[in-house]
Amino acid sequence: MIIFYDGYCPLCMTEMKHLKKRDKHKRLTLVDIQEPGFNERYPTLDWHALNARIHALRDDGTLITGLDVTHEAWKAVGVGWLYAPLRWPGIRIIADAFYNVFAKHRYTISYLLTGKKRGCDRCIPGETNDK
Repeated sequence: MIIFYDGYCPLCMTEMKHLKKRDKHKRLTLVDIQEPGFNERYPTLDWHALNARIHALRDDGTLITGLDVTHEAWKAVGVGWLYAPLRWPGIRIIADAFYNVFAKHRYTISYLLTGKKRGCDRCIPGETNDK
């Protein structure tokens, strides 16, 4: 699965670092949409849509977004059970609404929770994003 994430978002970067650390079987490819040349490498994807919320491309070519990405990514590294309740009917509707608010205000929320501003700590150690 290819995950398209916002490398300018401190909380997003933190999650990608944790995913990379747990991804022992290399099931995930992490792609920062803020990297130079992104549009040339992925010309068929809508950068603005990707920037509005997290997206992933499944191995079968299906594009997924939001908390579906979060759940499947953590499932791929062996701890999907932690996020499974976010996909249960009833909870899913509420969780998705909260995620949409987070995605829209992620820079402000990241700053309030981490003290890091947009674009801070973008690099994932050892990640080239050339995949």
